[in-house]
Amino acid sequence: MKKLALVTGASTGIGFELASIAAEEGYDLLVAADEKLINAAAADFRQHGVDVFPVEADLSSKAGVDLVLNQLNGRQIDVLCANAGTGTGGVFLEQEFDYWAHAIGTNITGTVYMLQEVLKQMVARRSGKVLVTGSIAGYIPGSFNAVYNASKAFIDNFTDALRNELKDVDGVTVTTLMPGATDTEFFARADMLDTMVGQDEDKDDPAKVARDGWHAMMKGEDRIISGWKNKLQVAASGVVPVGILAERHRKMAEPGSGE
Repeated sequence: MKKLALVTGASTGIGFELASIAAEEGYDLLVAADEKLINAAAADFRQHGVDVFPVEADLSSKAGVDLVLNQLNGRQIDVLCANAGTGTGGVFLEQEFDYWAHAIGTNITGTVYMLQEVLKQMVARRSGKVLVTGSIAGYIPGSFNAVYNASKAFIDNFTDALRNELKDVDGVTVTTLMPGATDTEFFARADMLDTMVGQDEDKDDPAKVARDGWHAMMKGEDRIISGWKNKLQVAASGVVPVGILAERHRKMAEPGSGE
């Protein structure tokens, strides 16, 4: 039986590219997303000659994560790419509760629960690799994308702590992938196409970001910042006052800034 990779947020973007790499490497796939596009994506993955099990599920909820994990039918997860996430562009005070709560549920609650359930099994058998999609946004106060950036700060910090807890467990690694602005559907879904960052034509290639993350995971690295410009931004976040960082983000993400 082939090894199995579970990839969340696999319908488009970085998640789609991660699942494609896993299929190319000969992994059977359990892929999940909160949209019907996951079924079309599964057809692409099957072209690599692997078994693919798509699940449409609300990954912001415990029930949604359980729905995905219940599809395992006794198989073990050898690789987990916890990639599902969603943005929250716009003025925070104008956002409906369900809008930003769903982002927190997807980016934090569902991700953390998925990690806990999968890592329990990996640690028990002392075998498994995990890649968690954080973001360099976690280092920057995200004016006009405030909940998203804060949620990625949680993930970046949480995975650092988790790695330390697992440092004496041989055979299990947790890698954090930290991309910057990437050319995916993220900006359309976060209603940020009219912003400067949404209009930027120099976004990173999701296929390259995914390859960087996959290779880092396979080598058992702690974290990978994809792209030299993003490395500079993270370095600057350690010395530039947070007020200035927030103002810089405002200029990129304020509604209408790209017009």
